[in-house]
Amino acid sequence: MVLVIGEILMDVFPEYRRIGGAPFNFSYHLHHFGLPVKFISRIGDDDAGKEILETLRHNKFDTSGIQIDRDRPTGKVLVHPDTKGGHRFEILQDVAYDRLELPDYPESAAGGTSQLIYFGTLIQRTPEAFRKVQQFLKNRKPQTRCLYDINLRPGCYNSEIVDKSLCRADILKINREEIETVQKMLGSNPGKEEFVAWLMKKYGIDMVSLTSGSDGSELFDGQSRYTTEIPEFGPVADTVGAGDAYAAVLAFGYLKNWTPAKILSEATGFSARICKIKGAVPRDRSFYETFINQDTGETHA
Repeated sequence: MVLVIGEILMDVFPEYRRIGGAPFNFSYHLHHFGLPVKFISRIGDDDAGKEILETLRHNKFDTSGIQIDRDRPTGKVLVHPDTKGGHRFEILQDVAYDRLELPDYPESAAGGTSQLIYFGTLIQRTPEAFRKVQQFLKNRKPQTRCLYDINLRPGCYNSEIVDKSLCRADILKINREEIETVQKMLGSNPGKEEFVAWLMKKYGIDMVSLTSGSDGSELFDGQSRYTTEIPEFGPVADTVGAGDAYAAVLAFGYLKNWTPAKILSEATGFSARICKIKGAVPRDRSFYETFINQDTGETHA
């Protein structure tokens, strides 16, 4: 069981809208990979919330972890494309997921011990939410691993949130811009590889995934550094959700005991395919067949 806590919201593009939020995108992919997922989030009692629930049920999600807020709206992000193929995100404040309720112990939410807990930064942007999430993660069983997908959004994080979350992380996913921000935040200025090694030692992190957009990605496991380039899959529709797709394969491969080289290759390839569609998740389930068919179960040496 993979336990996912965090936001589910509407990504509003200039011409259309899609259900989004990094934890939802991550959950959606793992669910379609065939892994059991329990997703804990909070939506408003509004049209957007009803659409989200309908979509989750249509995709055979367990919706028992989706809370309904009668006072606050479903979260929304206004997505503004830029001239470089990226996006600027305008994240609305004081929405339903800011009031996410969590029990003190993850087992109470999952109905048992989870193999992995996924969490990010945005869900902790209010002091009360930060306290709840950190208490929740602190009380996990020793055998439960944590994947921290840092996802720093302007105005939605501070150094305390990042520092405490790194303390909970067994796996860290971070991009090139974010690692520069964390370096400045923690007052550490060595080279990139030296900083990753320092992070892993200081916080007891087992694996760090460093993505660099079109320049490819790297994976560090404490002993070696692995690199790969982005494969050529044709025209890019948009890049929203590419990092979440990458994180899903990172988690899948970690739980399947894939070698770091295989994790890196499969995560990079899958995220590149996501860039060929509009929005963060495919609506056609056959999209996942290519990935599932190449799950060979390759294990660590």
